[in-house]
Amino acid sequence: MINVYIDEFTPCLKDYETGDIIETEVIRIKRKSFLSKFNQKNGWYTNWAKLLDENEVYALVIKGTVDIQGMVACKPIDDYCAVYISWMCAAPQNNTMISTTKKYTGVGGHLFAIAIDKSLEYGYGGAVTGNAADKELVTHYCNVFGAQHLGLLHPYQIFIDEVNASKIKEVYDYEWTDEEL
Repeated sequence: MINVYIDEFTPCLKDYETGDIIETEVIRIKRKSFLSKFNQKNGWYTNWAKLLDENEVYALVIKGTVDIQGMVACKPIDDYCAVYISWMCAAPQNNTMISTTKKYTGVGGHLFAIAIDKSLEYGYGGAVTGNAADKELVTHYCNVFGAQHLGLLHPYQIFIDEVNASKIKEVYDYEWTDEEL
């Protein structure tokens, strides 16, 4: 389930109140014990620890911290020649669907860029696919990213091809860290 809104194209995160640019890093999370605190009860939509059974989980964090601003769970699917995004969501403080204010803008686009990076790493050219949370988000991703609405295996299935993936990657700037949680 992909449940992020692309609010702004920013190379780094942007503080919603001050406009300050905030540098970010990506951390791979491998420990279920760490992920167990990220679940439906506290605004993360799903039990992220269970996602580790079949996915790689990555967190977008403020550089030099483990202050998580969003997460993406994804896995390579050779039959699709793409990375499948199993789950993607912004941290509750960055999600206007559950919070009245937003701490940072740019989280959603960064999460897509992380999945695109993994696609490139697996040799799929940046292609990603997944299921949007609803029809409104399908339309949003098609308009903002040039995604294609497939609707084959799921009514809200989208696909971002290599050309549009490269356009997304041109915008977002973050560092991969060797640190794992």
